[in-house]
Amino acid sequence: MHVRADHPTAALSRTGGRWLVAVLPATAAGILAGWLIPRGPVTTVEAVGAVIAAILVGAATGWWTRSPWAMVLAPVTFMLVFELARMRVDGPTVDGIRLDGLYGVMALVAGRGVDAVLILLPMMVGASHGAALARRRRGPGQVEPRPHLVRRTGLGIATVAVLALLAGLLRPASTTPVVDADGDPIPGSIAELVDVPIGGHDQSIMLRGVSADMPVLLYLEGGPGGTGIGRIRNSGENLEQSFVVATWDQRGTGKSYDALEPAVTLTLDQMVQDTIAVTAYLRERFDEDKIYLVGSSWGTVIGTLAVQRSPELFHAYVGTGQMVDPFATDRLMYAESIADADARGDTGTADTLRAMGPPPYDDTLDYPVAIASNPRWMNFDHGADYHADSEYPMSLFVSEYALIEQLRGMAAIAETYAVLYPQLSEIDFRSQVTRLDVPVYLVQGRHEAAGRGTLADEWFELLSAPRKEYVSFDRSGHTPPYDEPGRFADLMSGVRAATEGEP
Repeated sequence: MHVRADHPTAALSRTGGRWLVAVLPATAAGILAGWLIPRGPVTTVEAVGAVIAAILVGAATGWWTRSPWAMVLAPVTFMLVFELARMRVDGPTVDGIRLDGLYGVMALVAGRGVDAVLILLPMMVGASHGAALARRRRGPGQVEPRPHLVRRTGLGIATVAVLALLAGLLRPASTTPVVDADGDPIPGSIAELVDVPIGGHDQSIMLRGVSADMPVLLYLEGGPGGTGIGRIRNSGENLEQSFVVATWDQRGTGKSYDALEPAVTLTLDQMVQDTIAVTAYLRERFDEDKIYLVGSSWGTVIGTLAVQRSPELFHAYVGTGQMVDPFATDRLMYAESIADADARGDTGTADTLRAMGPPPYDDTLDYPVAIASNPRWMNFDHGADYHADSEYPMSLFVSEYALIEQLRGMAAIAETYAVLYPQLSEIDFRSQVTRLDVPVYLVQGRHEAAGRGTLADEWFELLSAPRKEYVSFDRSGHTPPYDEPGRFADLMSGVRAATEGEP
């Protein structure tokens, strides 16, 4: 049967065909994104490319449908296909959504929430503009109704927001010069952000000091997954007076988040090798035989193992918030949290912890609940020079991070922690590291959790070293370099004076 071109059935067929064609760009984009960037855009190039691609995909969908419904069709199609295409990867920001606690919400916001801002919003804006442009190109005599004022205003605001997002993403990261009391750059000082090939991946290091000729201090941030660049930038100015401070964003963290993949090669042994490789770079770059190594929390794990493996590379090892047996610490801190919740009458927290049961946990999002839920571990009088903006997530908002790194900083913590932390189940330095062939300084806060401090004390008593010293900071908890930054810098100056000339 022949159907005339102007017959209602033919018109319906053409409309259905347009809608089928309209979903193709979003479907293809979802497949490509799921394959190429399964954890979403994590670099500036990826983020800018994602925003532009999303606008174009949305515009194509709007053009073919000629309908405001393209603003729903394009992002929903993309989101469904993207989620299916990236099912091969695991991690807190890509697994099932958890809304039963702060850390589940954090993973949602830092993962899918950022994806929505970088991809779904631009796609909706593109779809609206594409549909409007297609309707304006109708045949002679067909008049396009004037859009409602509210809709036009909303689209204008959203368009400006997307353009502002692009401008923000294009802002380069930078670190300001080291300056004197008058604000003038100090001759011979160093203030750089560098990307260094380490372990087959480019990884970022911040280098700062009043003189490039001073001894080098390599700082290992905690985590796994933490980024120390913003934290040291806010609290490390005093350290810059005596050292070239090298703050390394380890693989999978902060500015090195894009180096996470392939996650199967991100192992504890690889992290120790990377620590030694960064040390080799610093020794060659600054013509130093040895450097100083400072580890904080997780950084003490890889720092201790690196010193054990290659002691000849280091003047001294300084451990702050020293970890000894992470899984034993978790069990002790879990019990401590329940006891403290009971003592405070906080039955909600106590019941939640008891329902979870003691660690270890299959879901790494449970660890922060069990080992970071005790307010006593943060509610103490810090040093007079303590900066609250050295804590996460405030520490991410420094110029040393590009916008995408600020947006993804917390996602990097969650994802890298999920890969590395389960690998620490066999660590116990009380039996595995009973000797270090460098001077060792343990800097512990008086307000440190007993589950950490008790094991650190035991290890220190067992440890043999050419020189060892235990220092307690009265107004510190787990992170003395941030809790009392001035005192920590003074201590490091003393460590330098005591060890710099030793063979």
